[in-house]
Amino acid sequence: MTGRVSVCMATWNGARFVEAQLASILSELGPADEVIVVDDASSDNTVELVQSISDPRVKVFPRDENKGYVRTFEEALTRAGGDYLFLSDQDDVWVPGRVRVMVQALQENQVVASNLSTLDGPERIPGPFLIKDWHVRSQDSRRNLWNLFLQLAGLQCYWGCAMAVRRDALEYLLPFPDFLIESHDQWIGLCANMAGSIVHCDERTIRRRYHGDNLTPAQPRGVLPALRSRWMLIRCLGVARLRGLGRPRMRSGCHAARSRVLG
Repeated sequence: MTGRVSVCMATWNGARFVEAQLASILSELGPADEVIVVDDASSDNTVELVQSISDPRVKVFPRDENKGYVRTFEEALTRAGGDYLFLSDQDDVWVPGRVRVMVQALQENQVVASNLSTLDGPERIPGPFLIKDWHVRSQDSRRNLWNLFLQLAGLQCYWGCAMAVRRDALEYLLPFPDFLIESHDQWIGLCANMAGSIVHCDERTIRRRYHGDNLTPAQPRGVLPALRSRWMLIRCLGVARLRGLGRPRMRSGCHAARSRVLG
């Protein structure tokens, strides 16, 4: 497995935990890899803490204006130069061996979604409708239509911090739709399922931190926010179709692109 890894991190007022997160990431990376940190106009000393890390692999891009986490991740992906792009929050911890597991999965797929465990919270991630362990299953990787249905129903647990993409997937992932104000991870999962090039990884490769500024996945959203979210995903389906996803000729193109990348 050869290729450069780029970690795309969005930060905002993350001084409390960002150093521990970066330490867990850097221990996984090789000398040619990089961490792209885009800071969304933090009012604390997040930028100073990241800049103080004496590691040339860490590159910081502060913003003067807050644009929200979706646009921050979009910019980080745009700036990344690697072959394998990992999304990262500012306050989790990577499990040792994560890069090896995820890059291996990306040899035959454009997107990989893994599971996660928690720090300072329940051992398993709770989900809606009293689901005690909300997770992806490897056996569902090729059930693309079913995965799309679960996404639209709000029942598919794609977490951006537990995902990675291959560079050729950026051809259809970027730019994010201009109306996308949340759930960039659902956009990535939706596109990858429509392209037929996603794999679910049973391993728990991230330890997600629970704290007062980090909403739990099981927290009720209310009817109107949930309906707005579903409508946004439906609109995302339309954008993905306009980009050629879900059509046989596009799937052939994806396979051809994959062959070029892998040589």
